[in-house]
Amino acid sequence: MLRVLHTADWHLGHSLHGHSRAHEHAKFLAWLSETIVAERVDALIIAGDVFDGANPPTAALKMYYEFLADLSRLAPGIDVLVIGGNHDSASRLNAPEALLSVLGVYVVGGLVRRSGDDAHAVDLQKLVVPLTDANGEVGAIVAALPFMRPADLPAVTNIAEGADILIEGVREAYRQVLEEARRSKTDKQALIATGHCYMVGSQISEMSERRVLGGNQHALPDTIFPDDVDYVALGHLHKAQRVGRRENVRYSGSPIPLSMSEQSYKHQVVLVDFDDGKLVKRRGLKVPRTTELIRIQGESLDDVLATLEALDDVHLIGDLARPYLDVGLTLSSPVVNLREKIENALAGKRPSLVKISVTYSGDRKTLSEAHSGEKLADLLPRDVLRRRYLRDYEGEPPEELLEAFAELLDAVAQAESR
Repeated sequence: MLRVLHTADWHLGHSLHGHSRAHEHAKFLAWLSETIVAERVDALIIAGDVFDGANPPTAALKMYYEFLADLSRLAPGIDVLVIGGNHDSASRLNAPEALLSVLGVYVVGGLVRRSGDDAHAVDLQKLVVPLTDANGEVGAIVAALPFMRPADLPAVTNIAEGADILIEGVREAYRQVLEEARRSKTDKQALIATGHCYMVGSQISEMSERRVLGGNQHALPDTIFPDDVDYVALGHLHKAQRVGRRENVRYSGSPIPLSMSEQSYKHQVVLVDFDDGKLVKRRGLKVPRTTELIRIQGESLDDVLATLEALDDVHLIGDLARPYLDVGLTLSSPVVNLREKIENALAGKRPSLVKISVTYSGDRKTLSEAHSGEKLADLLPRDVLRRRYLRDYEGEPPEELLEAFAELLDAVAQAESR
C-alpha cells in the first residue's frame, strides 16, 4: 500500500495586515512532521504556493529548508514532491534541486525545457515522478505539472470552433505529460496528477486569491483529467474542496486562514491510500488552529464598543497566540479618533487589532447623478464639499469641518498669489 499526504498553499512568509504568521506556520510544520510519522506516510505532495511571494524573507526560506531536513531524519525514505504555484518563483524553488534530491525531495518549480536543438519543447521525463512505498516499491507515477502561465502552454492545432485556446493549451499539456507517465506505469501502480490552477465550479476566497490564467472565462473544466487518473492533487484555492462531483479531484486547501474571510474554513491536509494501483481510501486531517480569527460586525459604534468590552478571553487559554480581530461597523458620519475608541474598549484584553472596516450610510451617488443639470463651475468650493459630504454620510457637515476647509482654501489662495 502507498500512503500519500496532499497539502498546498502554505504561503510561508505571509503577513496579515502587517502581522507575521511565522508562529502559526512553525506550529503547522511541527504538526505536519508529527502527523507524517504517526500516519506512516510514504510520500508528501506540496501542490504549490510554498511561499507567499517570489522573494520570500530569509526566515521563511529557513523554515522551509529546516522542515525538509527534519522530515528526512524523522521519516527516512519518504518521497517529497514540490510543485511551483503562482506565488512562487520557479527558479528559486528549482535552485537547490541537486541538494534536495539527496533528501528525496523532487522539485518542479516550473515547466522544464529540453536542452539542445528543440529547446522550446517541454522535457516530459522531468515531469514524471515515481512515488515509493515503505518497501521501496513504486506505488504511483505522478504527472507533476506546476502552475502554468499562458506562455508555458504548448501550441495546439485543430482547435474546435468556439473552444478556448488557453484551456485547450492546458488540456494538451496534461495530455502530453500523462501520456509520458503511462509509458512508465504498470497496472499495479496508481496514476496521480498535480496542478496549481482555478477549476470550474470551485469556491474562491475573494480577499486572498485570484482567478489565474485569465479569470472566469478560462476556469479549467475537470475533463482535462481523464478517468484513468486515480487522484488529482490541486493547489491554489484555500478552501478544501472537491472539484465538481469528482471526489478524487481535490484542493487540499491552505493549512491556515490567509484572510479574515477564511475564518470559517476547515483547514486540513488530505491523506490518500492507494493499493494495487487504485485509490482505496481518502480522508481529511484537520489542521489545529493556533491563532483564532474574530470578526465583529455592528450597526453602530455603541453596539461595537459594547461587544468589544464584553469580549471574553476564554479562547486564549493554552497554546493559542493572540487572536486577530477584524471590526466592521456602519456609521452615519466620520468619528474622530475611531481607532482610539476601539482600542480603549479592548483595554485589558489581548486580541491583535488588524483591521477596522467602516461603511457609511450615504446614498453613494456621484455629484453628477445627484445634481443633474448643474455645472461644477457654477458651484462654490464649500457647496461641493457639502454635497460630497451628504453623498457619503447622513446629516450636514459639522461646523469644525467647514472651518478647516475654509482655512485650507485661504492657504491655497495665498500660495497662488505669491
